[in-house]
Amino acid sequence: MSKKYIGVIPPVVTPVDADENVDEAGFRKLISHCIDNGLHGIFVAGSNGECLALTQAERDRAIGIAIDEAAGRVPVMAGTMDSSTRRVIENTKRLEQMGGTCAVVTPVFYARHATQDESVRHFEEIARHTSIDLMIYNIPPFTGQTLKPDTIFKIAEIDKVVGYKDTSGLLPDFMRCLAHFKGTDFILHQGATNLAVPSMLLGADGYIPSLAPLFPLPHVKLYDHGRAGDIAKTKLWGEIVDRACTVYPMAKSQTSSTKFALSRLGFFDKRPIRPTEPVRADEEKAISARIDEVFEMIRSAEG
Repeated sequence: MSKKYIGVIPPVVTPVDADENVDEAGFRKLISHCIDNGLHGIFVAGSNGECLALTQAERDRAIGIAIDEAAGRVPVMAGTMDSSTRRVIENTKRLEQMGGTCAVVTPVFYARHATQDESVRHFEEIARHTSIDLMIYNIPPFTGQTLKPDTIFKIAEIDKVVGYKDTSGLLPDFMRCLAHFKGTDFILHQGATNLAVPSMLLGADGYIPSLAPLFPLPHVKLYDHGRAGDIAKTKLWGEIVDRACTVYPMAKSQTSSTKFALSRLGFFDKRPIRPTEPVRADEEKAISARIDEVFEMIRSAEG
């Protein structure tokens, strides 16, 4: 096994039209923009991509478009997470049929009784029904369960499980994983962008920042210098990335603020999927000012 899914891999938004169907033209432009600007992969149909807000047909369509547009230029990770093991298996089988190579899977959600052992069995059963790679995704606010490091270690022993995206925000737990998997081919991604600097300097394989399509340079610089162990340069670019992250809470919904920010690329409309509230005019003004500030920071850092 080799590490196929490393680097800065943005969890891309899903542009939609007025009927909340995937805006294919805009989405294709976004995917190619990411690749052309040096980002190392694509994560489609994640929480940032509103995967559970899309209809099943449109979710599958978004995944298919991403795989087709990437055309092997970079790896594509696709979210197949769902509320039961059977549903995840069905989602993953459709991903296989589309030519996908990596399914990103969370513990089940909505089932408030889910336990650590159930999550291990969840992955065991999914692995039995697929031939593609599986990536563990720990995102407690959306699943209601925090996967513990010992649970990650057990799931990692399952055939076809190749890596872990940690969006728990618990750096000590992530550090335990870094120590446990050091020297192996198991992939470790930091999902909380505010923890990218320490995670990269401590040996993470990459991180998953949703604003990387708008600010590719500082995100790639943070990754490159972090991998090289250059603390000063990693911190320099990390400060810019941290400032970019302040865009998220500038609207009621992080999805709305992210979509509006990325709509400034000119590829697609800012609309989120209902019932998520779109950004207000005053929020747009504040977000735009913050984006301009970040671009000025980038220019200064380059100079």
